[in-house]
Amino acid sequence: MKEHINKLRQMDIGKVVENVPLKEHTTYKVGGIASCFVYPTNVKNLIQLLKYVKKNNIKYKILGNGSNTLFSDKEYTGIIIKLNHFDHIEVKDTLVVVGAGYNLMKLASLTARKSLTGLEFASGIPGTVGGAVYMNAGAYKSDMGYVVKRVKVLTPDYRVITMTNKELDFHYRTSFFQKHPEYICLEATIGLNKGKKEEIYKVNQERKKRRLESQPLEYPSAGSVFRNPEGLFAGKLIEDLGLKGLTKGGAQISTKHANFIINKGNAKASDIKELIEFTQDAVEDKYHVKLKVEQEFVNWE
Repeated sequence: MKEHINKLRQMDIGKVVENVPLKEHTTYKVGGIASCFVYPTNVKNLIQLLKYVKKNNIKYKILGNGSNTLFSDKEYTGIIIKLNHFDHIEVKDTLVVVGAGYNLMKLASLTARKSLTGLEFASGIPGTVGGAVYMNAGAYKSDMGYVVKRVKVLTPDYRVITMTNKELDFHYRTSFFQKHPEYICLEATIGLNKGKKEEIYKVNQERKKRRLESQPLEYPSAGSVFRNPEGLFAGKLIEDLGLKGLTKGGAQISTKHANFIINKGNAKASDIKELIEFTQDAVEDKYHVKLKVEQEFVNWE
C-alpha cells in the first residue's frame, strides 16, 4: 500500500492520510486501522481516485460520518474515501441543494432557522447527507425518501447523472444505492415547505428531550441496531426477552433502549457483532422473526 499512497500524494487529488484508526471515524468508536484515508477535493479528483483504485484492484469504501457502520477490528487494507469537501449548500426558496458531505443535523438546524419544515425528523441523525440518502435514514415516521427530489450521482462508468426520487427506489431504510454500491451520491436536492420557525423549534426541542430520556446518548452507539419488523418494534421484542443489559466485553445492550448496543468503554467491534448476532438468534428462536440489521458490516470477510 505504501507505493500506492505515495502515488496518490503525487496525483494531488486531495489530502491523503496514512494509518488512520477507524474508531476515530465511527460513532461506535471501534474498528481497526485503515491503511489510507483520501479526501478528494472535487468530482474530477474523485474520478481520478476511483480510476486508480479500480485499475490497481485496491479495496475502497466511501464513508460518511460512520454512524451506521461496523468495521471489524482487523486492518482495513485499502482506501477510505471521505467526501468532506462536497459540502456546498444553496437554498432556493423551499428547495435546498446540498453536497453529500454536508452534516445532516447541521442541515436540519439550518433549514429550521430559515423557517423550512420537513427535516425535523433528521435533527438527531448524526450522518452526512450522502450517507442518509444511501441508508434512507429516517425517524418519527418520515425519512429522506419523503423530502429528496433528485440526486446528482456518479455512475460506475464515471458519468455524472441526475436521478429522480422515483428512480432512487426509497423504501424503509433502503434505497437504490444499497443495491448498486458503485453509484455514488454527490449532491441532493431536497424539497421542503414554508413553516413557522417557533413551531419547528418546538418540535425539535420536544424530540430532543424525548431522545435524551429514552436513548443512551451518553455512550457511543450507532443508533437503532435493527429495523422494526412490520407491525412490531424490534426494541420491544428484545426487551421482552430480558436482554437489556446483556454485556459482551465492553459492549452492552442498553438498559435504556433495547434496540441500542453501546460501547461502555474499550469495546471491540467483535463484541458488538457477537451481541447483534446473539440477539438476532434469540428473537428468531422465540418469535420466529428474523431481525434485519440497520448497520453495515465492513471488512469482516
